[in-house]
Amino acid sequence: MKIYKNTGNIDTRSGFGAGLAELGKSNPDVVALCADLTGSLKMDEFKNNHPDRFFQIGIAEANMIGIAAGMTIGGKIPFTGTFANFSTGRVYDQIRQSVAYSGKNVKICASHAGLTLGEDGATHQILEDLGLMKMLPGMTVINTCDYNQTKAATIAIAEHDGPVYLRFGRPKVANFTPEDQTFKIGKAVTLTEGNDVTIIATGHLVWEALEAAKELDEKGISAEVVNIHTIKPLDETAILKSVRKTKCVVTAEEHNMLGGLGESVARTLALHHPAPQEFVATEDTFGESGEPIMLLDKYGLNAKAISEKAEAVILRKE
Repeated sequence: MKIYKNTGNIDTRSGFGAGLAELGKSNPDVVALCADLTGSLKMDEFKNNHPDRFFQIGIAEANMIGIAAGMTIGGKIPFTGTFANFSTGRVYDQIRQSVAYSGKNVKICASHAGLTLGEDGATHQILEDLGLMKMLPGMTVINTCDYNQTKAATIAIAEHDGPVYLRFGRPKVANFTPEDQTFKIGKAVTLTEGNDVTIIATGHLVWEALEAAKELDEKGISAEVVNIHTIKPLDETAILKSVRKTKCVVTAEEHNMLGGLGESVARTLALHHPAPQEFVATEDTFGESGEPIMLLDKYGLNAKAISEKAEAVILRKE
């Protein structure tokens, strides 16, 4: 099986900051808005180099979304930045009415998503945001896996006409995708090919899926790992192609099982090719305060859990 090398742990939010800084140089229509978290969102370089295109809104997230929607009318491409919980749950009405319903070209960029926000605890660890955003008509939903992919996605969404939700995280994680990659919205990436089980992963759990595939390979189990970075529109063609071959699937995400990637995959299979599926996700629960690695272990969001689910779903094949 193909082995991926971790070139060094780095946070995905820094990938967003790097991508935004590059857009600042290449696209004069790109503007950035932040809700008093410039450092946390790694927006400092854009702010320092383009102060006339950076707007510090303060702790007023709903106002930030409204301002961003208005800016699109004048042809600007606004990127909003705050924590995922504040980017979605706190301002859902404004996103629904002023951005999604109106089809405004706003890029909602959200850091500190999922359990790996860590010690700030359940009030900040949103695990429902992918579901909230994918249900909005016309909203593109992206959840990147490492620094390089986050940077590439940030640059790519500036060229996409329409609202986008871009989700990334706080902790330093493995950086393993190509530095020179071209990010294609809605196109899954098959990382390893296999015949026994499909592992479909998103965000931070993509690396864990690759680690699980190595564990399974040592047991003689051939796993195909598919990186679904775009939750919506979902690459159903890639999913069905893989599952038709392996005849079973495990989905893995740092998100609530209800409303996330796993449910989207299950719907696709139910409509086109029913097959056994196991889920690696949180189960109808909030998070809690703790170190990210400890939380992922406690809630079963790691390579060990993915490997165990893969062995279980293989037994369910006819």
